[in-house]
Amino acid sequence: MPKKTLISQQDLKRFQDSVIAAPHDLLGMHPATFNGKRGIVVRAFISQVETCEVVDIDDECRPRFPLRKLSDDGFFEGFIEERKSVFSYRLRVRTNNREIRQFFDPYRFLPTLGEEDLYLFNEGTERRIYEKLGAQPLEMDGIPGVAFAVWAPNAKRVSIVGNFNGWDGRYHPMRNLGSSGVWELFIPGLQAGEVYKFEVKAKNDDVFLKTDPYGSYFEAPPNNASIVYDHSGYHWNDDTWMRERLQKQSLDQPISVYEVHLGSWKRRWEEDGRALSYDELAVELADYVIEHGFTHVELMPVAEHPFDGSWGYQVTGYFAPTQRFGSPDDFKRFVDHLHQKGIGIILDWVPAHFPRDAFALPGFDGTHLYEHEDPRLGAHQDWGTLIFNYGRHEVKCFLVANALSWLDRYHIDGLRVDAVASMLYLDYSREEGQWIANKYGGNENLEAIAFIKETNQIVDEYYPGVLMIAEESTSFSGVTKDVSDGGLGYDLKWNMGWMHDNLSYFSKDPIHRKHHQNELTFGMLYQYAENFITVFSHDEVTHGKGSMLMKMGAGSITSKSQTLRALYGHMWGYPGKKLIFMGGEFGQSDEWNFASSLQWHLLEYQDHSGIAVLIKDLNHLYRNEPALAYTDRDQQSFRWIACWDNESSVIAYSRVSDDGHNVILVVGHFTPISRRDYRIGLPRAGRWNEILNTNSSFYGGNDEGNGSGIASEAVEYDGCDQSATFTLPPNTTMIFKWQGS
Repeated sequence: MPKKTLISQQDLKRFQDSVIAAPHDLLGMHPATFNGKRGIVVRAFISQVETCEVVDIDDECRPRFPLRKLSDDGFFEGFIEERKSVFSYRLRVRTNNREIRQFFDPYRFLPTLGEEDLYLFNEGTERRIYEKLGAQPLEMDGIPGVAFAVWAPNAKRVSIVGNFNGWDGRYHPMRNLGSSGVWELFIPGLQAGEVYKFEVKAKNDDVFLKTDPYGSYFEAPPNNASIVYDHSGYHWNDDTWMRERLQKQSLDQPISVYEVHLGSWKRRWEEDGRALSYDELAVELADYVIEHGFTHVELMPVAEHPFDGSWGYQVTGYFAPTQRFGSPDDFKRFVDHLHQKGIGIILDWVPAHFPRDAFALPGFDGTHLYEHEDPRLGAHQDWGTLIFNYGRHEVKCFLVANALSWLDRYHIDGLRVDAVASMLYLDYSREEGQWIANKYGGNENLEAIAFIKETNQIVDEYYPGVLMIAEESTSFSGVTKDVSDGGLGYDLKWNMGWMHDNLSYFSKDPIHRKHHQNELTFGMLYQYAENFITVFSHDEVTHGKGSMLMKMGAGSITSKSQTLRALYGHMWGYPGKKLIFMGGEFGQSDEWNFASSLQWHLLEYQDHSGIAVLIKDLNHLYRNEPALAYTDRDQQSFRWIACWDNESSVIAYSRVSDDGHNVILVVGHFTPISRRDYRIGLPRAGRWNEILNTNSSFYGGNDEGNGSGIASEAVEYDGCDQSATFTLPPNTTMIFKWQGS
């Protein structure tokens, strides 16, 4: 072997200093001319080995060609003049402890990404980029390994580091795929379960570690390393649900949602208070949801997040179910089990902002890559987080593909999009001078609005029947209108106004409610402007706001329970899909605490168990009475009967089915005294059966009410030709069903 080297000392020094953006130009096998002779040059950089040889695996005799060690840190080079063209080979090394190992050289493989992949990514239209970037277990030339790819256009160098190379960024530098900004490397022999990060060298020569933006599994904090995961092994068993989903999630169907934080729904107190696993949750949560009559579960964010106190809303692993409760396949099994039980799953999705954790997205390649550079655009005032740069094609591609990945890999049935209002407005929670107007001088975030519309259109195109739901707290017009008609394209919107008004009303001492009757009625002015979900979410039982039960005006727990039951009766009778947060279904006393279990022991007391029984009955009525669930979007199906008597705090309204045969009357009375012989108009003549009374002894009341029902009288009242006199128990909602003339 000649002593002179083909690589220059300058290039060798640049490589050792990790400033080579194209390591494949140096490493691996290349045709070369040395001392006037044509042959092959092979270079390898391998840690903690004494010798390295090239083994020709095309030749049955497996000839070996030794390489010369040029540096103590493991740079090897050799010229093979016997060969004139490249051939298939392995590297054979003897380690410092005399172990002999053979493996394929990462630098002998062509790129795993093609020009079309990169073009579509840079254009922002590669819908399944999560199958291209990140860590993908696959075979190259019949050789198993892992293909790594990451977007870092402004980096000087990117390397893959992990246990397999001693976390030393010199040993697996990635190939820069030109103007795409993507870096790529296939490492043969690696398998699922390998932990890794990207070591990035910025333009200013700072070197730092980053987790994989497209990683699908992560270590627990504080290490937070990405873990290679193979998604190909899980076999789904939810074919029936997936076939029927489009019909079951039609907006004219009953949708009653139980919102859950998986880490605090239930804990094993006998095992040091640990949270349940995905497998345990699958069985226990499914049974509970079925028992209580809900159609769907909504999960607070399960995407990976380092800080428990963020409740999942500060995401660092957008493509990864959190490791807290199991593996990605465990989460698939959780979803699969609920689907087999006929339960849909909605997932909270957080494209509005991301946290400043240095190991994740912020300053990913040493520049403001995913976020805006200007804090007037890129810093979220309320949460101390960063705002995505929706105008950058690759960022938009990341987010749209992220939405699709949950629907694709995990069969999620809907995405409830968090903090939409903060995305729509450039001046959201900002004072004058803290924001920059759009190109027209307005406060609308045009890039975010375009992103929202595109996401909703793509989800509808790729996964018909999946629900896109906006948590939007302003009066922005057309949130649930089709994009083609100028709207944002969401299917449903949380009714934050109704929630605020009704909580304000029911939290008041009954003596003062007569001054606030409009809080019960105002919402109907805009009820049919959007497709609404009527909600009492986790936001209402945190940050010192108290639990749903403890909000309910003055008085004892029994009195509060009575009032909460009346509120729920009104909620289920009112138009709109339904959602309540866990604990609210049995009147938990304490404000929700993410670090502990719900107060399940309270179910021993009827003030709490009665609320749970009521929720079961309300869900049963909601799902089985056509006038309730099936007419949510039909303005003609609703009629105010009585809402004028603020002194008595009484409201009454009717709901009628599309065919007119099913008619429901809801009567609410919200003072602490009984009222007898109280006349209310009726939309139809005939018998009206009392089918639900929140004052029933089944729920903790005293059974005061209207017995089996009432019969109409030909007495004009409340603008109706017919009416009847009712007994109105204290703080009670009653539901009546027309039985015909």
